[in-house]
Amino acid sequence: MGIPQPRTTGRFHGRTALITGAARGQGRSHALALADEGADVIALDICHDIATVAYDLATHADLTETTDRVHELGRRAVGISVDVRDADALAAAVDRACADLDAAPDVVLANAGIGLMKGADGPAEFRDQLDVNLTGVWNTVQATAPRMIEQRRGGAIVLTSSAFGLTGRGGDGQGGSDGYVASKHGVVGLMRTFATWLAPHGIRVNCVNPSGVATRMVLNPAVEALFGGGDTPPEQAKPADDVANLLDVGLVQPEDVTAAVTFLASGEARYITGVALPVDAGMLVR
Repeated sequence: MGIPQPRTTGRFHGRTALITGAARGQGRSHALALADEGADVIALDICHDIATVAYDLATHADLTETTDRVHELGRRAVGISVDVRDADALAAAVDRACADLDAAPDVVLANAGIGLMKGADGPAEFRDQLDVNLTGVWNTVQATAPRMIEQRRGGAIVLTSSAFGLTGRGGDGQGGSDGYVASKHGVVGLMRTFATWLAPHGIRVNCVNPSGVATRMVLNPAVEALFGGGDTPPEQAKPADDVANLLDVGLVQPEDVTAAVTFLASGEARYITGVALPVDAGMLVR
């Protein structure tokens, strides 16, 4: 097998993309799509579990698989384990990755997030949702936007919110679920204020708002136990009435979200900023 040759075409040729939560799921899907279109990739993920989260988080092996697959596409990749809740560690990881690649990010995808909690009924669960899903997004942009401004190439930032960031559905008075909904609403607010801050520098900021996505966050034993499981194929699964979609699909695929993310990050969306884009199979219409 020959050495992969760097791609010289594609919407992201000559660009560098930084992605949090890149070890698996939506983050890996985004990384591979951007690399396939020419981008080098900085892949960040926590690579250890969080005590309040009901399912296993990504591992070092998952992160290595993401970077290996980027390399197979002929692009450079740096993978670093870092917790987006730790602003200093995240800034250091960005510094290290940019030094390794001798490049600053042109595209930033603040994708890291958590879902179902073990207890989901107390302040610790509420706080962890906010810390990962909201503060982690703020930390990511604060660690990367100054570099994007300094290199004066413009660029794009896409934040991962949720359909639950645009509706009151999903809250039930418990710490975890209320924290999830509140954090995802907060991401939409950050997107709008970041768009205002960064527009003079030619940096666009948008967010995607998916309904349920067929990743480990949903397809895990804890969710199956909560909502009954069964033999329904993942793409047809409907884990709860309050996340049911209008179109005849229970869970969208990571690639469906990736298609929206890569569009928003590309030159095709050069005049689109400050937008919350649902990828929800019509869930919000219900």
